[in-house]
Amino acid sequence: MYELKIEDSFAAAHRLREYKGQCEDLHGHNWKIEVVVRADRLNEIGLAIDFHELKSVVKEVLEELDHTFLNDLPYFVEENPSSENISRHIFEKVSGQVEREGLWVHRVTAWESERACASFLRD
Repeated sequence: MYELKIEDSFAAAHRLREYKGQCEDLHGHNWKIEVVVRADRLNEIGLAIDFHELKSVVKEVLEELDHTFLNDLPYFVEENPSSENISRHIFEKVSGQVEREGLWVHRVTAWESERACASFLRD
């Protein structure tokens, strides 16, 4: 089994609806995103996935979130834009573009600060 990880980041504002505290007010974060993929085999040149391909997909997904008010995006109209839901959203979008036989997204972690993060992972 092989495991690869890349990191990227984006900045955005949000507010957590029905939260009882300061996070219900408009505020922002500089999220650090970790994407971990796993593979049970390598291709003919010894790669699970080209890092360039994985980074490009993640960058494209994060560009949709960067410098936005997350609550206005279609995905977060019904779902609170919490770190938990952000990690799931990114997981689903990246999975749809990179998964293939023998390669899958295992975990996406969204760090909202240096000391707090949430992950969505495949069982």
